[in-house]
Amino acid sequence: MAGLTWGKFMVGSVVVAAIAAGVGVWYTQERAFYAPVAVEDAKVEITSITSGKPEVILTENLTAIDSESSPIRYRACFTTPTSLALLTETYEVFDRAVPLVAPDTFDCFNAAAIGEALESEEAIAFMGEKHIEYGIDRIVAVYPDGRGFVWNQVNSCGKSAFSGNPLPLGCPLPPEKN
Repeated sequence: MAGLTWGKFMVGSVVVAAIAAGVGVWYTQERAFYAPVAVEDAKVEITSITSGKPEVILTENLTAIDSESSPIRYRACFTTPTSLALLTETYEVFDRAVPLVAPDTFDCFNAAAIGEALESEEAIAFMGEKHIEYGIDRIVAVYPDGRGFVWNQVNSCGKSAFSGNPLPLGCPLPPEKN
């Protein structure tokens, strides 16, 4: 009988440890590293066709989150009164946009829905800023009704540099590591 009690104790300990580990992983992915971006620090920029430089666009209801733990954790949701026609005539369209999943607590950002809208051309993606950090581009997607979304995405230079492969032509040299 003592062996049966010891066995239950061991199995129970493993189950409790597994649950604790699962909760810990969930917390670090969904809550631990994300923080709201202060309203005065939040803005949406899209790269101009004429100047090649990012320009701030008009936005309303802008909310954003970010994390210092990774350069690709930035997400934002906003609305803009600027028409999609004017945006496409003024700013650089980006055709390789792949929205990254946001934590469940940032419920205005649905990466799957945004991705489907981009695929069906219901929404249009723009280059926000190239190399916002080495190998990372900021992407902005806008729907015809003015809803917009922003995220950071690894670019081809980053994919090569981060995996240790030779850089594609036209890529700047990566910064020296400490």
